[in-house]
Amino acid sequence: MAESIKILYRGGEGELVEKKSRFIATTRPVESEEEAIAFIEEMKKKYWDARHNCFAYVIGERGQIQRCSDDGEPSQTAGRPMLDVLLGEEIRNICVVVTRYFGGTLLGTGGLVRAYSGAVQEGLANSAVVEKFLGNRLAITTDYNGIGKIQYTAAQMGLTTLDTQYTDQVVVTLMVPAAEKDRFIAQVTEKTAGKALIEDMGTLYYGMLDQELILFE
Repeated sequence: MAESIKILYRGGEGELVEKKSRFIATTRPVESEEEAIAFIEEMKKKYWDARHNCFAYVIGERGQIQRCSDDGEPSQTAGRPMLDVLLGEEIRNICVVVTRYFGGTLLGTGGLVRAYSGAVQEGLANSAVVEKFLGNRLAITTDYNGIGKIQYTAAQMGLTTLDTQYTDQVVVTLMVPAAEKDRFIAQVTEKTAGKALIEDMGTLYYGMLDQELILFE
């Protein structure tokens, strides 16, 4: 599993106008080629009266699946520039369709490349992109003498607290980056003299959006 992946979390729409031609970019999160194809067909039906519905998508942790289409525009002026934007931003599991309503003026190859690239950037600006990090959910059981030391260590490492339960003991659940797990466990063990009970509740991806933690179960 990759330590971090940037994905499209929530799709959006953006538009730009170039010499009276409208370029409407719509993004959608996809996890398979079948989902991407279904989305492209959905956009073609929605914008059935448009001159072109060009697309690009990147799927997989390493971007294993990459496809694009000029949909009738001159070769390499639409789909490839769109794909290049996605690859440049290193976004995975994303499909974007740029719909063009022709305005009557030819833009030339350079103008088309700029318009389709710019439309994708407008679409991304109105979407939610999240970087997912590989982490471990750790539940730590300690006495009241140890909780302050654990919370201090967590704060020093910038860790996110998921839950804290107070009974005769304290159970604090933290999200710890996978790469930092061993170091954090070693510090907690040292500062509590080995009295804290640490349970690894499993590995999962997590990310932040608008200062809120998102868990990808």
